[in-house]
Amino acid sequence: MTVERALRLMAGFVVLLSVVLAVFVSQWWLLLTAFVGFNLFQSAFTNWCPAMWIFQKIGLPTCHAGTAHIA
Repeated sequence: MTVERALRLMAGFVVLLSVVLAVFVSQWWLLLTAFVGFNLFQSAFTNWCPAMWIFQKIGLPTCHAGTAHIA
């Protein structure tokens, strides 16, 4: 698993979890969805995301665009 795939997995999970919590617990959980969306939005412009930094620190490899990995 690469950093980029882990990021998409985590973001999707947190968004779905916050929607479920908003439906069954409190609509305030939608703020978590907004937080995830804001981080994804800002990372498109800054190329920096806190979750990606953490994933890199724990040793996940990054995907290098434009390079083909042929097995």
